[in-house]
Amino acid sequence: MKIVFHGAARTVTGSNFLLEDDGKRILVDCGLRQYSRYCEAENFNDFPYDPATIDAILVTHAHIDHIGRIPKLYRYGFRGKIFSTPPTKEFAHFLLMDSMRILSREAKEVGESQIYNESDVDGVMSLWSGVHYHEKINIDGFGVEFHDAGHVLGSSFIVVTSKDGKKVLFSGDLGNSPAPLINSLEPAVEVDYALVESTYGGRVHEDIETRKGLLEDTIEETVRAGGVLMIPAFALERTQEILFELNELVENNRIPRTPVFIDSPLAIKLTEVYKRHSKDNKYFNKETILLSKTDLAIFDFPGLEKTLRPEQSKAIESVPSPKVIVAGAGMSNGGRILRHEKNYLSNPKNTILFVGYQAEGSLGRKILDGEKSVKIDGENVQVKARVVAIGAYSAHADQPTVLNWLRPIHTDLKKVFLTHGEVDQMEALATKIRDELAVKVEIPSQGDEVIL
Repeated sequence: MKIVFHGAARTVTGSNFLLEDDGKRILVDCGLRQYSRYCEAENFNDFPYDPATIDAILVTHAHIDHIGRIPKLYRYGFRGKIFSTPPTKEFAHFLLMDSMRILSREAKEVGESQIYNESDVDGVMSLWSGVHYHEKINIDGFGVEFHDAGHVLGSSFIVVTSKDGKKVLFSGDLGNSPAPLINSLEPAVEVDYALVESTYGGRVHEDIETRKGLLEDTIEETVRAGGVLMIPAFALERTQEILFELNELVENNRIPRTPVFIDSPLAIKLTEVYKRHSKDNKYFNKETILLSKTDLAIFDFPGLEKTLRPEQSKAIESVPSPKVIVAGAGMSNGGRILRHEKNYLSNPKNTILFVGYQAEGSLGRKILDGEKSVKIDGENVQVKARVVAIGAYSAHADQPTVLNWLRPIHTDLKKVFLTHGEVDQMEALATKIRDELAVKVEIPSQGDEVIL
């Protein structure tokens, strides 16, 4: 059995791993590479393999850096099967259609053809099947089982077993558990090899129990200053978590009543998927299911306004401060948040709050790292607003969580391959795994091939 690392190798985004055995070829994820741009130039390049030769794709979860190039695979000949959990399939259709709009604009900016169109998305969805956690399936001789990764609704780590019994675990993105809505990351299972994410491989998040208090403090301080609180948030999971916690803060009178805008059509649509699954204990934790029986609107509260149409979004500017704006994209590399940052970053009364990972080179990362002037839509914007980050809102596991997850299975592990991380984070986690678990660790580069 052979694994080829075609993405997320010594970098965070672009998840794409090729697994070959006995003439069969399976991909795990096929995502966009995203840094300073929503779609980096290398996404327009040809695939390093023939899409028509791929027998199946296994999808860990629906974030665009894990699914964003699947329609391109279809366009260039892929006609195999696609498997994920049912929520991931539902999310994928909305996310890919929304991504298509942004990709069209960015393709024109760099003088390239759009990498896929609506018919490609429709073709992809026709090949896609939903598989529940722990439902064992066989794909061309590979045994496959999905387990709850606790990262976003429906996210999975996937265990693949070859014909000769070798077991490989693909972590996808591991969750920062316990999360407010979904079930926690399930224990790792015994395998021979594991591909493990390392986004926060050298970091320790704040205590999850304190994050709501930090959110409350940030809102109160911004409202007291008469300012605008901007929250760049990923449309999938982060926005729903923020809504869920704002709902509790508002209903318990813990924050002043102030207008809250969800300025993301995609997030509004994805929240409807959450609502459809909110009573399903396969995906949601017990606390959320119990609460949803007494509070029928766990993502809604007085003062919340959802702005679907462009004119509604633009009208936010005319609403007097203080106010709270939650908008995409989560790394400020596209979406409606850019207009709000352009309008409000230069005012010291305002606050920008980061609640998710900011990739190196992204606008969000530049602001978080303290740059005093940033370029938005070709204009220089002074950063005088207060900059706040709450790491506990990250949906990614930190270093202690990854170590504790691997610890019970370390005696059987032949090797761990670190993926989905910046090199300094990978090296920090690699050192810990070697020192504390006595397991061999490799940090593959793009295109590396490994025979298992």
